[in-house]
Amino acid sequence: MFTGIIQAQGNIKEIRSSNKGAVFVLNSNSLDLSDVSIGDSIAVNGVCLTVTQLVDNSFSADVSQETLNCSTFSQLKKGQNINLEKSLRLDQGIDGHLVSGHVDGVGKVISIAIEGESTCMKIKVDDNLVKYIAKKGSICINGVSLTVNEIDDNVFGVNIVPHTFSVTTLDELKVNSQVNLEIDIIARHIEQLLNHKTSAGIDKALLIKNGYL
Repeated sequence: MFTGIIQAQGNIKEIRSSNKGAVFVLNSNSLDLSDVSIGDSIAVNGVCLTVTQLVDNSFSADVSQETLNCSTFSQLKKGQNINLEKSLRLDQGIDGHLVSGHVDGVGKVISIAIEGESTCMKIKVDDNLVKYIAKKGSICINGVSLTVNEIDDNVFGVNIVPHTFSVTTLDELKVNSQVNLEIDIIARHIEQLLNHKTSAGIDKALLIKNGYL
């Protein structure tokens, strides 16, 4: 699990094709890897990857064909900057929201505008994801935990404060850029409960009664 609070920016050192997808070699730059071991998880642009090799300030990870197909990883190039976050520890606070590192889909930036000191970004999503996105709810964009400020049809907007721009790669996005999206995991679980009534009698009426809906 992760929090959506980016700990460092890295960059792509090398991309090698493999029989099952690709191998990415990533420079961690300022991310401290001293407590990272082979088999640990690191979120890269919001995608949970398993460390397969550690060399100095870089690490390698296998990326499956499935991940290449359902995320922006197929578009990444050597030298491109990336957002990095190590997995959540039990003694660590949650400043963003719970993030699994499993991308639900890819969105497209359709507008970027300055509003005061913040930047308003609007992103278009596929119809199958709209139902999980709510105003004032949480969403993860390229690994960054953000709050949804507005939603209109299949377009939602977020406001990004200057600090977030300065410590992430969001400031590199342009109109028509594609981004990895992970919806709030709670929305997924609620849908599962509503679609599959359990032996415990959990249904929509019970969720409403207890303030979940």
